[in-house]
Amino acid sequence: MTNPSLLILPGDGIGPEVMTEVRKIIDWFGAKRDLVFDVSEDLVGGCAYDKHGTPLHDDTMAKAQEVDAVLLGAVGGPKYDSLDFSLKPERGLLRLRKEMDLYANLRPAQCFDALADFSSLKKDVVAGLDIMIVRELTSGVYFGEPRGIFEEGNERVGINTQRYTESEIDRVARSAFELAMRRNKKLCSMEKGNVMESGVLWREVVIEVGKDYPEVELSHMYADAGAMQLTRWPKQFDVIVTDNLFGDLLSDLAAMLTGSLGMLPSASLGAPMENGRPKALYEPVHGSAPDIAGQGKANPIACILSFAMALRYSFDQGAEADRLEQAVEAVLAQGLRTADLLGEEGVTPVSTAEMGDAIVAALDATV
Repeated sequence: MTNPSLLILPGDGIGPEVMTEVRKIIDWFGAKRDLVFDVSEDLVGGCAYDKHGTPLHDDTMAKAQEVDAVLLGAVGGPKYDSLDFSLKPERGLLRLRKEMDLYANLRPAQCFDALADFSSLKKDVVAGLDIMIVRELTSGVYFGEPRGIFEEGNERVGINTQRYTESEIDRVARSAFELAMRRNKKLCSMEKGNVMESGVLWREVVIEVGKDYPEVELSHMYADAGAMQLTRWPKQFDVIVTDNLFGDLLSDLAAMLTGSLGMLPSASLGAPMENGRPKALYEPVHGSAPDIAGQGKANPIACILSFAMALRYSFDQGAEADRLEQAVEAVLAQGLRTADLLGEEGVTPVSTAEMGDAIVAALDATV
């Protein structure tokens, strides 16, 4: 039996630093839990442009299509701001999502008890929060045609097109319903059907898909009202499904409910491969943070929790994912904090590497 394969793309900025800590976790599972991965590593983003003149080399794209899962750090940085749009580091990430057809982006927003006071919202609003936003990832306004900046009369006009087919809505809705079935059987769909025809179609298709999941309590909300409700009482939600644009906005909003982008993982899933596993890319929600790169200030937890999501969704290792998440929670309960989480009294500042080491030590305590 072959080992599961994992392609690591550390990327730019703090990406290599946080990924170094993930490699410690991967090595621990191999040594202590006999869960061994065939790990390869390559370039994406600005570092790929520096070496190959493109943010994602064709050979790297081919590797991503072959492995069981891809784990990515972060891409981008100010040194690449002057590049043509087609060569910017972010285009490498978008190509991975598009060509792997990763249409369902899972973004959890979970508030660990130790960080409930760190949120900008009141503790009783966020304590115990555990919601999942399912964002459609490969269509909508970010990919629709026509798009661009054009001359129209005596001025320029910028055009982006919001476009969805029934099948594109159907498949992401089914992913959300399946996820809701494994959680609390509660799903809220968000769109802007009051002003957008694509939103009208979105709601109609989600309602039709819902007939196949009668156990799931389905509700609908306009996305702007959803943003308001997420900040008013987020625990009213469990799973939220929405389109690419609104999912981008709402998931970042939900991220801050937990106190820091440095805490939040994500999974981007596609259709099943021949081995039955979905094509998948896992990455932290945070960016490349070039202002702190190389200083040991980055929080590796989001990237570590992204690996936990890989254990759960790509490798059928739910119990081991729980083990890793509980180790993270234990370390936070001890009061260890990276720079993004400082501000409370009685906590212990730690570096990126020290946080990774502490999580490995917490894992050791579980066996």
